[in-house]
Amino acid sequence: MVIDGIGIFIFILGAMIGSFLNVCIVRMPLEQSIVKPRSHCFKCNKTIPWYDNIPLLSYWILGGKCRFCKAPFSIIYWLVEVLTAVVFYLMYLYFGLSALYLPYVFMMSCFIVATFVDFAHRIIPDEISIGGMVFGLIFSFFIPQMQGLSTGNSFNWIIHLQSLGWSMVGVIVGGGSIYLMGLIGDILFKKESMGGGDVKLLAMVGAFMGWKLAILTFFLAPLFGAVFGIIEKIRTKDSTIAYGPFLVLGAIISLFWGERIIVWILNGYRIN
Repeated sequence: MVIDGIGIFIFILGAMIGSFLNVCIVRMPLEQSIVKPRSHCFKCNKTIPWYDNIPLLSYWILGGKCRFCKAPFSIIYWLVEVLTAVVFYLMYLYFGLSALYLPYVFMMSCFIVATFVDFAHRIIPDEISIGGMVFGLIFSFFIPQMQGLSTGNSFNWIIHLQSLGWSMVGVIVGGGSIYLMGLIGDILFKKESMGGGDVKLLAMVGAFMGWKLAILTFFLAPLFGAVFGIIEKIRTKDSTIAYGPFLVLGAIISLFWGERIIVWILNGYRIN
């Protein structure tokens, strides 16, 4: 692993973005503005000064506590900053500074917010799923490589429109597949089996990654969700789980290894 100046800058940028994602994770489920007011302590309500809000460092300098009232801050804040910084850096190692880096690092940021919010509140904010879906369509129009297309060195309207079209197909197939699964589950179990947030999240995956990888995500997610669900059923007697994080896990696997997995399946599960 080579560490260069750009990589260090991207790591630091990721930590800063992670600090913003923390704001989204805390405020979006409460339907609060992510812009105002400034970050503050939820116990004493005092504004956190900038020097106490330095990503990665301030948490440990303050001992994980508010400077004013000494109320503890959750370690989750620091973990989100670290995770985002690492994700930004690993995506840089994989994609470099290619055209694909920005859309997929944006998608991963949405995944981080969706995962932490869903685990905590069993919801996925529309700002993330629907907003991410819209950005996925926009990115796909300007960056046809996301849908496996190439324009060469010139701007070709037809190719860009085709890319947008395939992105829209991804939205329909991704969201539609899990919506149909939810309908079947509702009939079989006589209760809601799939939340609308999961439908919109997989539609977002389709917007960024296309219909094939959305379908692969659809089939991969239950493999992980079932294992977790069994463990939770034994531990808490509750069979309800947050499904969004497993869609995210399936989407990440599909992003990096999806094409190879599809080829492996089409070859009859044979390793060449």
